[in-house]
Amino acid sequence: MKHNAMNERIKRKYLVFLKEAKQQNESSIDSVAKALSRFEEYTKFRNFKAFHFEQAIGFKKCLANQKNISTGKNLSKATLNTTLRHLKNFFQWLYQQTGFKSGFNYPDTEYFNLSEKDTRIATAKRNKPVPTLEQIIHTIDSMPYKTDIDKRNRALIAFTILTGARDSAIASFKIKHIDTQAETIFQDARDVKTKFSKTFTTNFFPVSENIKQIVSDWVQHLTENLLFGNDDPLFPKTKIINNKNQKFESSGLKKEHWSNATPIRKIFKDAFTSSGLDYFNPHSFRNTLVMLGEKKCASPEEFKAWSQNLGHERVLTTFTSYGEVQPQRQAEIFQKLKNYKSTNTEDQASIAKAIVNEMRNQKMIN
Repeated sequence: MKHNAMNERIKRKYLVFLKEAKQQNESSIDSVAKALSRFEEYTKFRNFKAFHFEQAIGFKKCLANQKNISTGKNLSKATLNTTLRHLKNFFQWLYQQTGFKSGFNYPDTEYFNLSEKDTRIATAKRNKPVPTLEQIIHTIDSMPYKTDIDKRNRALIAFTILTGARDSAIASFKIKHIDTQAETIFQDARDVKTKFSKTFTTNFFPVSENIKQIVSDWVQHLTENLLFGNDDPLFPKTKIINNKNQKFESSGLKKEHWSNATPIRKIFKDAFTSSGLDYFNPHSFRNTLVMLGEKKCASPEEFKAWSQNLGHERVLTTFTSYGEVQPQRQAEIFQKLKNYKSTNTEDQASIAKAIVNEMRNQKMIN
């Protein structure tokens, strides 16, 4: 068997539930679908009604021995944890559906849990590689800008650090969304693929006048030289043609959006590698901006505005998801603390009060 018709129907129902009721995005739903597929392959597509805790135990052992196709190593603890969590959630949901309560016992879903040790390893927070602003500027300065494709690629990286936009949003921006005079980008969820379909305006971050000029020059080049209109893509896809040798090659730009962010990540990888640096993905630029905000913002109100500019409704999202202090910066702070002599208690009190109020608003404390 390569599929089970009854399983397919219930899987479809569950994935619709995740999308419409739980409002999960496509990548999350794809991850769930992959986990279910792995489990079905292990059980040889047995009916979900026949689920038994021994299947969960056996699947865990099987999964732990599977190899990552790209690395050739065993699947990471994080992958195991995510896969098993998806399956546990699915069968707990399935137990509540008509006709399934008599099929298996609800406590059997707990057998999908990893050991406490493996769970700690899987969920441990690790430092992510974050580029410094100097490294980003060096990379941009190292990029060619002779052809239209060169200009686009250079402006793309400049735009990412200037706005902190996510790569999925960048792939869907239209020219009408940017205002270089007002120095803003309108992330309109009707057109732009924003996270959780949020609509908000981002002001250009104060990173560099040269970076801002590169983006402005790109918009001017698009509209005046290439005659792009307001509804055309801000970063158009590459036009591919057949050359005289009947081989595919790049030939300028096409008035179409990229279908996903994969080409953007490739541009980033090529740019950093060519400049002699390690690859930093587009999302890492958001961490760079958070680190910059921690240095530039002198009050809770300023950091709140900086956080909102990244699309975060609550400042604690910025602190908890992006606000890790990198080891090098940690060492610098402690070096300064050794020579610290005076204390501005008023500033400390205002910052502490702002954080407590934010935590109370999120019901993290009473």
